[in-house]
Amino acid sequence: MGGASDELSAEITIPDRAVVRVSDFERFFNQSYTRILAVAYAVTGDRGHAEDIVQEAFAATHRRWATVATYDDPQAWVRRLVLNKASSRWKRIGREARALARFGSQATVALDLPLRSAQFWAAVAALPARQAAAVALFYVEDLSVVDVAKELGCSVGTVKTHLSRARHTLRAQFERTQEHGGDT
Repeated sequence: MGGASDELSAEITIPDRAVVRVSDFERFFNQSYTRILAVAYAVTGDRGHAEDIVQEAFAATHRRWATVATYDDPQAWVRRLVLNKASSRWKRIGREARALARFGSQATVALDLPLRSAQFWAAVAALPARQAAAVALFYVEDLSVVDVAKELGCSVGTVKTHLSRARHTLRAQFERTQEHGGDT
């Protein structure tokens, strides 16, 4: 036991790159998974879809780990993947809903905003994708408005607008729910 095989499991030398410890990705994964999953859940409102998106994002990260590990903030790269995948999902769902409408089907989505957390995040997930992403990054990841702007690739003013509109929409939904005798 021991010898060369132990060395191979501990580190890999990539041509023209520094030595990368195999355990670095595992450590990164273990430290980041829960927070990234929380962002995905906040954006999608569905734990199953959130887990799928996060798994895909971490698989892509693992494939590119030698490069991603050199980034200043590898977690930001994974979050961006998650947000992009969630946005793609909402676009696909929108296309499917429009297709159903064209064929005469009625697709209805009931949305109310009781105080329970899961229902709140489902309402957040129902927001436009950029608003939902801004809310998730600001409230779940606790990023500053400046950092949210960097993550989303937009201006600070745009992030403030997204957050303001999201708050307005959520507040209005909450008030409608209260007027109609929603859960408290």
